[in-house]
Amino acid sequence: MAQASKNARTTSATQKFFCSCGGEIKMKTLFENGKIKNVAECEKCKRVERRPSDFK
Repeated sequence: MAQASKNARTTSATQKFFCSCGGEIKMKTLFENGKIKNVAECEKCKRVERRPSDFK
């Protein structure tokens, strides 16, 4: 019997983060000074942090 590959068996779930104001947090990529920088931004209050867990 054929086996399913390891990647086919894993479930992919995206985690949603929410700000204290009630808005959803989205990850954005910025290109500044020749470097790529990932930041998390709240859609509602436009607060910007380094990662989604910093909003707590």
